[in-house]
Amino acid sequence: MGGYSVRRALPEDMPGVLELYKHLNPDDPMPEYAAAAAQWSKLLGSQITQVFVADLGGKVVSSCVLAIVPNLARGARPFAVVENVVTHPDYRKKGVGGTVLKTALGAAWDAGCYKVMLATGSKNESTLKFYEGVGFKRNTKTFYEIRRR
Repeated sequence: MGGYSVRRALPEDMPGVLELYKHLNPDDPMPEYAAAAAQWSKLLGSQITQVFVADLGGKVVSSCVLAIVPNLARGARPFAVVENVVTHPDYRKKGVGGTVLKTALGAAWDAGCYKVMLATGSKNESTLKFYEGVGFKRNTKTFYEIRRR
């Protein structure tokens, strides 16, 4: 699928990303505009996080967040975490999400990261194969999480 560009998110992309997030976690409530705007500003202004979007004629159709974490281990090389990977259902299986993820990976490698981590709660085999197709490996580490109640 052509006609889209992948780039760093801009301030004006917030409504499109929020709309996209309805497909990421459909049960999540939509945040209040002021709260969303404050978090969006922090995301875009951070030296640690980068938001990547696929733009198709002004519509955000895919996105992910990359956090590059400074580190003293591994020769003082940073590591990265990818979160909130989502592509609008109408644009899945067309290479858009893979291009967004590969762009984020390129930014991580350019920053000297020694690894990039991604976790998914999906058990859907096609989702897992999608991540593997981009280069992520399954079962290389044990992942734990704890959530605040």
